[in-house]
Amino acid sequence: MSINLTRRVALASGAAMLSAPAFAQSRTRLTIATGGTGGVYFVYGGGLARILTEKMQNTQATAQVTGGSVDNINLVSAGDADMGLSTLDSVVDALAGQGAYTQGGKREISVLAVLYDNILHVVAQPSINSIADMKGKRIGVGSAGSSTEGWADRTLEAAGLNPRTDITRDNLGVAECANAFADGKIAGFFWGGGIPTAAVRDLAQGGRAPMKLVDASKELVAMNAKYPGLYRGFTMPPNSYAGQTAAVPAIGVANVIVVNAKAPNALVTRMLEGIFNNLTDVQGIHPEARKLNVQSAATKTAVAFHPAAEAFYKSKGVAM
Repeated sequence: MSINLTRRVALASGAAMLSAPAFAQSRTRLTIATGGTGGVYFVYGGGLARILTEKMQNTQATAQVTGGSVDNINLVSAGDADMGLSTLDSVVDALAGQGAYTQGGKREISVLAVLYDNILHVVAQPSINSIADMKGKRIGVGSAGSSTEGWADRTLEAAGLNPRTDITRDNLGVAECANAFADGKIAGFFWGGGIPTAAVRDLAQGGRAPMKLVDASKELVAMNAKYPGLYRGFTMPPNSYAGQTAAVPAIGVANVIVVNAKAPNALVTRMLEGIFNNLTDVQGIHPEARKLNVQSAATKTAVAFHPAAEAFYKSKGVAM
């Protein structure tokens, strides 16, 4: 018997399956929805899959390449993935059935853990000194329907631009954006991701095209007024990327792992034990993963934790 939280296995029967005497002999199969190959989600999710497979008894975890937050939430909500990485603003939209989730209504998800902050990278040609300067230019805004696209649109609006008419949009993932920028096909691009993001790092190191990271802090005030509690100020430290000698004010949003709201309690607990019983290994996945601990994972956000996750953190002495 194999266990996987998919359409092929009724969610309601999951708890019974997990509690059956044969569970100790079964092989649990987990799917982790990650992101594109140039981003941190891909690295982080792939690392989690490897660690859970190596360290959890009778478990096979697989990382799935996706378009990012929106794909991940849809997969988890539909029962086609067991865990997915997402930005918090995308989770809020999914629970409300708005934005990229208007079609199909509210998604059934809850939070497993808070991971780290995504930082909005605004990469541009040296002549672009502000987001408003992007007017009339061809700009990469992220994959269609991705959380980066939604974040880019909100930031452009906060800069006084119409994201549909004031720029020429290119719906490209971060790796594709970096290549298009290096080839001179776009004047800049948005990317919401951890530091360093491989595609941006390689672009900066490669030197194929002069680039700068644009200050996005001015747009934060307007964004907080319209979307309270979702975004926060962040300073990208000097030398985060090659050639970036000064700190860059930026916008941050929390990243979380989501699970299906009806995921069996026993499965949620096992996944958390697999992560936190092997925390040193997890922290070695990526520089952003070093920020993870039990206390930070239980940080209160605008979205509810899965009941079993809340119980897990409380059992570790974390006040919820």
